[in-house]
Amino acid sequence: MGYVTPTEVQARSIPPLRAGRDLIGQAQTGTGKTAAFGIPIVEQVDPANPSVQALVLTPTRELCQQVTDEIGRIGRLRNVKTVAIYGGAAIDRQINALERGAQVVVGTPGRVLDLIRRRELRLDAVRIVILDEADRMLDMGFIVDVETILARCPRQRQTALFSATMPAEIRGLAERHLYDPVTVKVKSATLTIDTVEQFFVETKPA
Repeated sequence: MGYVTPTEVQARSIPPLRAGRDLIGQAQTGTGKTAAFGIPIVEQVDPANPSVQALVLTPTRELCQQVTDEIGRIGRLRNVKTVAIYGGAAIDRQINALERGAQVVVGTPGRVLDLIRRRELRLDAVRIVILDEADRMLDMGFIVDVETILARCPRQRQTALFSATMPAEIRGLAERHLYDPVTVKVKSATLTIDTVEQFFVETKPA
C-alpha cells in the first residue's frame, strides 16, 4: 500500500479502530489521518457483500475525491470498491456507480442526503461512519445534514470523528453520536501551520 512507518495519528488511531471502538481524532490535514481510518475500514468491510458498509462524510468535493482515491488504493488488493458522491457532478453517474455495488461511500453531506431521500443510497448495512474534518463541515453549514444522515444509520455502528479544532458544536455532536470514544490528539510539530509563509524585514535605524 506504500506505507512503511506510520504517522502518529495512524499509530494511535488504527489499533482502537481495528478493535471496533468509537474515536475522536484531533489532527491537522496532512497528518495521515485518511489512512488512519481507511486501513481499518478496508479490513472490516466484506468485499463479497455489495451493500454500503462504510460511510465517510467530507466537507468538500476536493477532499471527497482525495479520500476516495486513497481508500481505493488501500482497498485494491481486497477488491473493496469505493464510490465518491458529491454535488456539482452528474448525479446519474453516481447513482449508476452505487447500483453496481460499493462497500465504501465517500461523500459530501448535501449529495449524500439527496441520494438517501431519492432512495438511491441505502445505509441499513452501514457498520462504520467517519466524519472527516468535522469543524469544516460545521463552518460550511452542514451539521444539520450530518445529524440527519447519522439518524438514518444503524444505531449499532462504529463512529469516528476527525477535526482540527473542537468547538462546542463539534463536542456536542460527538457526545450525541459516539459511545465511550477513544480520544487521539496529535499536536503539530510547530505552532506554525505549514501553509503559512513567514518572513521578516530587516530595518535600519533612522
